[in-house]
Amino acid sequence: MNKLIELYTLWFKMGLFTFGGGYSMLPIIQKEIVEKKKWASDEEIMDYYAIGQCIPGVIAVNTATFIGYKRKGWIGGVIATLGVISPSILIISALAAGLQRFQQYDIVQHALAGISVSVCVLLSVSIYQLAQKNITSCFSVTLCIIAFLLNYIFSISSVFCIICAGICGIVRGRLTNA
Repeated sequence: MNKLIELYTLWFKMGLFTFGGGYSMLPIIQKEIVEKKKWASDEEIMDYYAIGQCIPGVIAVNTATFIGYKRKGWIGGVIATLGVISPSILIISALAAGLQRFQQYDIVQHALAGISVSVCVLLSVSIYQLAQKNITSCFSVTLCIIAFLLNYIFSISSVFCIICAGICGIVRGRLTNA
């Protein structure tokens, strides 16, 4: 029971103190799950992120579910997922009641603008850390550039880019192991 409470509490804290959605939570997940708790390795977290991208849902919720499942089976997955989504449900419910009345105030607009900037910084750190650990060969650099061009410049769906990158990885693996 203590492990379930620890699971819920940790994911609740990460959900409560992370602004900007699942991607801004990635550096915090890395620090808490890999470095502090040692519940997963860097490689496992990268795999969870990759799988989390390929399935429906928010990456932080998917990652919480994977980690929870790894720690305590299906009940751990449910508990970790509830932990990470509970703060959002509570905060959104509270904000929905009052935001319409306060959004025209300058102080609220400035606060939201400041939060947006900090989220960009968190995302940049996550991208840098992910790139450092995953873009390690000419193949991965080429794949990264192609995916970026397809997605950003040509507006090709992210899902399509992820699927194509996965297929390219499989083909490369088969060719190098043959």
